[in-house]
Amino acid sequence: MISPNADGRDGPVEFTCEQTVRLYDTDAAGFLFYGSQFRFAHAALEDFLAHLGLPIGAILREPATLFPVVHAEADYRVPLTAGERLRVRVGVRALGERSFSVACRLLLPDGREAGSVLTVHAALDTATGASRPLPEAVRTALAPYLAQGA
Repeated sequence: MISPNADGRDGPVEFTCEQTVRLYDTDAAGFLFYGSQFRFAHAALEDFLAHLGLPIGAILREPATLFPVVHAEADYRVPLTAGERLRVRVGVRALGERSFSVACRLLLPDGREAGSVLTVHAALDTATGASRPLPEAVRTALAPYLAQGA
């Protein structure tokens, strides 16, 4: 599902999907385990790529290029517990010659940001293991989601 920026900002649309915090996402104290925030972001990224016509299965079967995560960071703002519903908003933070960055915001139903994740993906030539330019189809698909000022 694509939704315009809810805060009224001008700029590109962001992809939005819904997720639920599951019991297995929590730690012994009953709160979201830190690594689970990355799982939410990765699932949202897969949905986003499929929406763009770049399903993860096709990417993995494509013999020339993969997009491994080369950097990841997360911020936590609100404790989450099992059963809570989240909207995950996905946008492109940066689009370089050989990499792209994806920003995910985990939002509660009342609009508060519970956390955020940023991942940087490099284009990798599978035959040589070397960095390579982003395929034009990927660049074209991601460009409309590039944040203003990025």
